[in-house]
Amino acid sequence: MRHPGRWVGVGVIGVLVAMFVHLLVTNDAFQWSFMVDNMFSEPIREGARTTIVLTVLSMVLGVLLGIVLAVMRLSPNKVLSWSAWVYVWIFRSVPRLVLLVLAGNLGIIFANGQIEFGLPFDRQLLDLFGVEGDARIFGLDSREVLSGFSAALIGLVLSEAAYMAEIVRAGILSVDSGQSEAALALGMNRPLTLRRIVLPQAMRVILPPTGNETIAMLKDTALVVAVPVSNELFFQLQAVGSRTFQVFPVLVAACLWYIALTSVLLVGQHFLEKRFSRGFGARKQDQPVPVPVGGMGGAT
Repeated sequence: MRHPGRWVGVGVIGVLVAMFVHLLVTNDAFQWSFMVDNMFSEPIREGARTTIVLTVLSMVLGVLLGIVLAVMRLSPNKVLSWSAWVYVWIFRSVPRLVLLVLAGNLGIIFANGQIEFGLPFDRQLLDLFGVEGDARIFGLDSREVLSGFSAALIGLVLSEAAYMAEIVRAGILSVDSGQSEAALALGMNRPLTLRRIVLPQAMRVILPPTGNETIAMLKDTALVVAVPVSNELFFQLQAVGSRTFQVFPVLVAACLWYIALTSVLLVGQHFLEKRFSRGFGARKQDQPVPVPVGGMGGAT
């Protein structure tokens, strides 16, 4: 028998799979009927919708802010470059759970309940010149802006932007600088060159880690309970388990929900990578190798 080691591996895997299936079918701890009856209830579906919306908004805003930070990192202006580096350094250093707890308590620093935008030290400056009034441009109610969902979104976006900045920067650096130089020589400005020339080619490098970040973001939405956000998928599933004292089946239901949502993201990532990888990759085995006009001997 050829390759006996392979067949031994196949046999071991087959036995393990059979044992696992037997465990799922025969063990009463899973409570499949209870799980099916409760994992699709209205609160759970609402939690799934909140999880999906939070994931999409966090990634879209995180990617946009990450692109801005990546361009700043690559800027020849030292102020922009170092500002972006400090941002990435700080928000990659702070655990996402700690950042979410901090975002949920940001209202503490606004004693009067207002987030005001204007000149710093406006009252002191106006009093110095004997002018009555204030230099506030506008203000927001911190209790509305920093509500549970908004605070969770702020924390996730600020954290994700730091990681996306490094991913986008790596993608931009993977594009040959001659592409940008040729575009500038044709009269295209830098923003247009970035949008039409550099980023489309960089997407081949950016998409795989961005897909991983999207999946990680989907799972990290379970951390927003620390803000707190109560209408989230895992929180609602835990509430069912606490109410019915069926903790283990609910945890299995949570795993199934996240596996299903992640599988959808994986399918989307596959087709996006396939689209942006056109024209790249290894040559097919049956595709002939082009021969120079002068034959194999070189120039004629």
